[in-house]
Amino acid sequence: MEDLSDPVVIGVVVAPHGVRGTLRVRALGPGRHLREGTEPVVAGMRRRISAARQTPKGFLLDLEGVESRADAKPLGGEQLLLDREELDAPEEGEFYVADLVGLAAVNDAGEVVGTVADTFETAAHEILVVREVKEEQDLYLPFTLEHVPQVDLETGQIVVRPPEG
Repeated sequence: MEDLSDPVVIGVVVAPHGVRGTLRVRALGPGRHLREGTEPVVAGMRRRISAARQTPKGFLLDLEGVESRADAKPLGGEQLLLDREELDAPEEGEFYVADLVGLAAVNDAGEVVGTVADTFETAAHEILVVREVKEEQDLYLPFTLEHVPQVDLETGQIVVRPPEG
């Protein structure tokens, strides 16, 4: 059982693909770590990615030790994890979406709207779930420049502009 000191989810196994143990994986973020040679922890075990292909429906990955559909089936729903120190350094202006959880969400006037409670991916883009302070409900915000024009990891806050209505 492999323990990571600061695990980051890079993808989630959606389902087996074909009969040779290939897995269909949904990337969290751009998916640049879902590549040949990367060794994520899957179901508590390090597994080297021996082949990776990007498709319109996500990534198709072959993992060493997963040789058949029977091997692949129990991995459905499992996360692919890397330790933060194994990740490529984010480029200027980039960050890992998981790092946004816990940040304060403020409006253009600097008033705290709530806290980023979670994120999830849709076909269009990442969605930030902001737990509102006043309304005691969740605000679902597309993670786009229009709705989240500023992210400041150093001060621990993001500027949000919720969609009208």
